[in-house]
Amino acid sequence: MYDIAVIGAGIAGCSIARELSRYNVRIILIEKNSDVADGTTKANSAIVHAGYDTKPGTLKARFNAPGAQMYERLCSELDVPYKKTGSLVLAFSLDEMKTIQKLYDQGISNGVSDMEIIGKDKVLEIDSNLSDELVGALYARNAGIVSPWELAIALAENAVENGVNLLLDSEVTNIEKMNGLYRLHMEDKLVEARLVINCAGLYSDKINEMVAAPSFKILPRRGQYNVFDKSLNFVNTVIFQCPSDLGKGVLISPTIHGNTFIGPDAEDIQDRESVQTTMEGISYIWEASARSAKGLKPNAVITAFAGIRARSSTDDFVIGESKEAKGFINVAGIESPGLTAAPAIAIHVADIVKELMGGLGANADFNPARRKVLRFIELSEEDKNILIKQDPRYGRIICRCESITEGEIVDAIHRKAGARSLDGVKKRVRPGSGRCQGGFCGPKVMEILARELGIDIKDVVKNSRKSYILTGETKDKSLYEDVHDFAAASKKI
Repeated sequence: MYDIAVIGAGIAGCSIARELSRYNVRIILIEKNSDVADGTTKANSAIVHAGYDTKPGTLKARFNAPGAQMYERLCSELDVPYKKTGSLVLAFSLDEMKTIQKLYDQGISNGVSDMEIIGKDKVLEIDSNLSDELVGALYARNAGIVSPWELAIALAENAVENGVNLLLDSEVTNIEKMNGLYRLHMEDKLVEARLVINCAGLYSDKINEMVAAPSFKILPRRGQYNVFDKSLNFVNTVIFQCPSDLGKGVLISPTIHGNTFIGPDAEDIQDRESVQTTMEGISYIWEASARSAKGLKPNAVITAFAGIRARSSTDDFVIGESKEAKGFINVAGIESPGLTAAPAIAIHVADIVKELMGGLGANADFNPARRKVLRFIELSEEDKNILIKQDPRYGRIICRCESITEGEIVDAIHRKAGARSLDGVKKRVRPGSGRCQGGFCGPKVMEILARELGIDIKDVVKNSRKSYILTGETKDKSLYEDVHDFAAASKKI
């Protein structure tokens, strides 16, 4: 029996679970996939938005700017890379400069600080690769970049360190309202909890409808991206175009690990799992990004990916206790700026929980800092040599593109909420994120996973239980003998 069950281990669910672990309550974090941060959190623009483009009076506006202000401290506590790069919203006409002014005024209304409307010359001083056709821009210095999946993983890890139970591969298929509690049904498990927090992302409307009449719908919107090799060091800031009804438009942005990417487009779809890329979508983001800057090189692209935003029919976040189910809290429709807003949303949800439970006692053992991550490439030569003497596994480079060592991979596997798959290792310490996209290091990472988890290498998966990679040896001796015997018999005939 738990006090609180959180459904969904994306950025919202992990933020809330970690925030609630500050208190003396029994919490379980339930995820239908085989790892945390495996939905929208692992495929989005990774921007910490300043908050000027959210409509005043909405929940998005309420939580965006406060969330952004929490990032520096949060990422420091959790040892997650974060960089305040600033952002530029480009204008290419005097009409678009009017939009820039509206965004500035809106930002002031939303409590956003350190913004400035600047002219073309100053824009090009900040980022020289941008188009000569621009007129001016809104410069928001407080915008930044982060790795969403690394942050969600760190939040989950710290939550588990502080007493939260994490349950993976556990899709909630039904919820019973009992007398003073909820019973959550999964394929082979039952969980009972006094309160339920619905952070199920693309399926949050379905989870809500297990206990209440429909009050919102999730309308999936797919966005596609291209990622460039680190050799294309193209922009210093996050580059937006003037927003439209479909969103913030196609952007050009650096990543926290030194790449550049372009995207996304915005395509409303029916299938909530449809994350394939299309020629039409990729062509569109290239055409759109060419308006912002010249010189992007197609031969520098190392991968393409798509993510799906959990857009709500309310066109806003859906946060609060269900009117029909006491103790059931929805945290739904967490699309952009959901990543930015997540820390502030978590505090708000904790306040709701306190009210519903009549107050919460502090967890006297709560530690906000997770164990530091050793990033070998960032160490000095002296520190590298010392580390290798202590643990020779840090002297074996597994991923040459990103200089990731065996020691880092082993550590990622054995941490709380550790990696259990090829993608799980990639999300945590990045082997397979470079130019070759795992072509060389993938097999070696699989060997390490099999050894450290004590499983057969054929049981190592890409991400989920069904995403097998190996089925057997290509030169199976018995199969070879059968084929040889058949060939010999055929010659006699």
